[in-house]
Amino acid sequence: MNTSDKFSQAAAELLKRRAAGTKAPCLNSELQPHCIDDALSVQEQMIKQRNNAVDGWKCLLPIADNQLVVAPIFSQTVQQGDLCRLFADNQTVRIEPEIAFVLGQDLPAQQQDYSEAQIDEAVASCHMALELMQDRFAENSAVTFYEKLADCLVNQGLFIGPQIEKSQAYAASEISIKVTQAGKTQTFSGRHPNQLPQEPLYWLINFMTKRGVCFKAGQAIITGSYAGIVEVEFDRCTEIEYAGLGKYTVEFKALS
Repeated sequence: MNTSDKFSQAAAELLKRRAAGTKAPCLNSELQPHCIDDALSVQEQMIKQRNNAVDGWKCLLPIADNQLVVAPIFSQTVQQGDLCRLFADNQTVRIEPEIAFVLGQDLPAQQQDYSEAQIDEAVASCHMALELMQDRFAENSAVTFYEKLADCLVNQGLFIGPQIEKSQAYAASEISIKVTQAGKTQTFSGRHPNQLPQEPLYWLINFMTKRGVCFKAGQAIITGSYAGIVEVEFDRCTEIEYAGLGKYTVEFKALS
């Protein structure tokens, strides 16, 4: 099997697993990625097989040379409004409260770095957001980091909430977050994993444009959770509050 076929088949298998109740084993040995470039090549094939439909990205600053956090978020999984539909993970809703940076202009692929000022100018709006999570590997699968990266690091989609002031978003190193359902509130002393939420944005744009990725106006980029994974229930009105920034309500519905 040549390398291109390997990446294509791995991508097809991972996309097939985006279904309700998936807890799958590792990829077959001949399809497994063995480095960062392999994993990102599988992601590229996933994008092609989804007809290049990408409406967002997730990222963090690199954890280590061999541990990058970057993944596309597919168009059909980006949502707004009063309802959010997603796959259950172990019978529950799993979300990560984040800030989304929505681009207002294209940032084409190029080999030289964009300046922070150029990237800031390209950001049209900032929003409260929820990364929608689904761990598709079985607990005892001995899955490697590279396989997790190829599978988009537990991402299954993105919910975009109300807009917040850009200046406030750029200063949001810490946010007190409350998640309330049926009168029960979970409270988190949120702290961004990279101190400021725009720092991973700068890294992502310059890392991926050098790999040939063109970022498009309208795409939303999330850069790390303020509270890790939060678990809530389906079919309940849920209030999400970012202290000093705003709040909104949403109800989660299970996809089958």
